[in-house]
Amino acid sequence: MSDALIIGFTTFFATIGPIDIAVVYAAMSREMSSSQRWRTALRSVALASCLLYVFAFFGQVLLDRLGISLPALRTAGGILLFLVGLDMVFARHSGVSSTTRDEDHEARARKDIAVFPLATPLIAGPGAIGAVILLMANTDGDLIKQLAIVSSLTLVLLMTLALMLVSSAVQRLLGVTGM
Repeated sequence: MSDALIIGFTTFFATIGPIDIAVVYAAMSREMSSSQRWRTALRSVALASCLLYVFAFFGQVLLDRLGISLPALRTAGGILLFLVGLDMVFARHSGVSSTTRDEDHEARARKDIAVFPLATPLIAGPGAIGAVILLMANTDGDLIKQLAIVSSLTLVLLMTLALMLVSSAVQRLLGVTGM
């Protein structure tokens, strides 16, 4: 079980990227009131959580219906995880873990950024969805391992929420350029 917890936590931490999301969120919610920031953070993490839990428990069924094999998803997910890891090593921002200027502008124009771009594709992006499907498939029906994977996902999602909630205070401390 401890192996599943460690693997799950590190995988979800890398694919979801709570620190990256907090930085993006601080920039995007800069002009919101405190209550709007809290509400938006809670909504975005709740929506992303629902989406990821659905894929955790029904992702294999969906893949079977679409005719996508687990080895194909493993290959694609491995490539995506490698690219995210490479970006982390070289401290680069990629389209996988950040928004473009056009996406940022469109989100600000809509005023509600909880669903897009926060819940998806930033929190529940393709890397996190692929990871949760693969990790749950690798448990081979072992309920203890499944519980470990879901627990590690929940822990990373709670970390994401906590970092989003304190991001404005950190931004005030560091300044806009410090983030």
